[in-house]
Amino acid sequence: MSTTTPTAAEPTTPVGKAADYLDQRTKVGVLTKQLVRKVFPDHWSFMLGEIALFSFVVLLISGVFLTMFFEPSMALVHYENEHPASMQGQLMSVAFASTLDMSFEVRGGLLMRQIHHWSALVFMAGIVVHMMRVFFTGAFRKPRELNWLVGTMLMILGLLAGFSGYSLPDDVLSGNGLRIADGVIKSIPIIGSYTSYFVFGGEFPGEHIIPRLFTVHILLIPALLLALIGVHLFLMVLNKHTQYPGSGRTDKNVVGYPAVPVFATKMAGNFFIIFGVLALMGGTMAINNVWNYGPYDPSPVGAGAQPDWYMLFLEGSLRLMPGQTEIVIAGYTLSLNVLVPAVIIPGLLFTFLFVYPFIEAKVTGDKREHHVLDRPRNVPTRTGLGVAFLTAFIILALAGSNDLIATHFDMSINAITWAFRILFFVGPWFAFWITKRICLGLQRKDRELVLHGHETGRIVRFANGEYIEVHRPLDEHERWLRVNYEAHAPLEIEPATDARGVRRRGYKADRRWQRLSRFFFEDRVEPVTPSELEAAHSHGEHDELEPSHGSPELVSGSRSVEQEH
Repeated sequence: MSTTTPTAAEPTTPVGKAADYLDQRTKVGVLTKQLVRKVFPDHWSFMLGEIALFSFVVLLISGVFLTMFFEPSMALVHYENEHPASMQGQLMSVAFASTLDMSFEVRGGLLMRQIHHWSALVFMAGIVVHMMRVFFTGAFRKPRELNWLVGTMLMILGLLAGFSGYSLPDDVLSGNGLRIADGVIKSIPIIGSYTSYFVFGGEFPGEHIIPRLFTVHILLIPALLLALIGVHLFLMVLNKHTQYPGSGRTDKNVVGYPAVPVFATKMAGNFFIIFGVLALMGGTMAINNVWNYGPYDPSPVGAGAQPDWYMLFLEGSLRLMPGQTEIVIAGYTLSLNVLVPAVIIPGLLFTFLFVYPFIEAKVTGDKREHHVLDRPRNVPTRTGLGVAFLTAFIILALAGSNDLIATHFDMSINAITWAFRILFFVGPWFAFWITKRICLGLQRKDRELVLHGHETGRIVRFANGEYIEVHRPLDEHERWLRVNYEAHAPLEIEPATDARGVRRRGYKADRRWQRLSRFFFEDRVEPVTPSELEAAHSHGEHDELEPSHGSPELVSGSRSVEQEH
């Protein structure tokens, strides 16, 4: 008598056989099963990161096309092609000539150039707006500090990718940008001149900067971006996706939809929408028409020479800095008028982004994991700092266009510059103050709603002549949203001396952190407690006028709830 062990049905289709072959040798089916069942929360703001991601995909696709036709050479030639007529016979670099050929001789070349440029602008906009969402909602808290650092590095690499890319055509505009970069490098004490010689291969402009930038732009930076994007997505899946606060949502679960088919379908649709919009922009909105500027020549000077929007803050910082801050020490020139606005100020801005998650963790003393996002109103100081940071960026960006403002509005450029200088110091402080006040006011409004409910406009008169307005109590969902947060208190530290009267080591550092903690949390609005809510709803005879509302059942509909184990 023989026995046989039952086996699973063998796949019959070619795709099934290939998948089974791969799974038997790599066990990829286990990972695929986990990813397919992964639950992702649903909110429109989560698509902001996808805008950056899919714009980068379009950048890669269009960039491969452009690489086939661009010649990164600074050798000089006379342009002889028919179009554009204004460039015929002019002396220019091979890089500039190949850019013209790509735009006028290659079928679809101009379309691809413009799609590529618009994709770069949208890519940086997507990164900035995505980081704003992460910052204001506290998505950088434990365990996502590393992912915040990765995102900040992605933004810096995006800036470098954009700068190296629009410098390649070797036109007047990009050449001026490279000249500014050379001045910034040379302003660095001791090593500046040596670094400039190394970068440009000699005195500016040299004959090597375009080929070197081409290598950096198509090889080095894209490789780093791809690696960091992979790390960013891996950490996002590993740490779970954050979710907005609401009833039924805790740090122990994820409420949303499964990756397949819902989330994957949304991502695919979002990609095609972004691709279509970028293609439409590239086909209908002209950008970076280099033949209007001509090949690089340091002699033309005029208004309207602005870089792309994400580099305008650096341009504005340079324009606002007074020129009298150049110092000569022992025969060496220290160009503070370039070093401060182009190196120190951007360094401070990026340092703020790198260290902020760790500073907030220190001043809160909070070491827990957080998967539910904050409402920006519930963290007034953080929200105020974020708005102040953005205000400084916007002021510098506008200052980078002070010449255009002067010509368009017939104003004095000196008056505009002085106004921006004052705004740079006053504007962020005022933005911080007014934002913090607004957040505290919104918290008080939420507290009032929880305690007394919505105004209904219904006025009732009692027999004794008393008039009251009937309020409608909040339902369970509304109440949970407004009370489920933690109002951190300033840090409490140990006394300066121990029980024997000996001064405690580290007291001064603790004292400094305590002062910083007070700056963050001294002004706060505590959430409503159950006892306060019960006291507020006890109105005696007035209770009879309150509309009755049953507790609504929490229904998830077609959504899934992934419980953490």
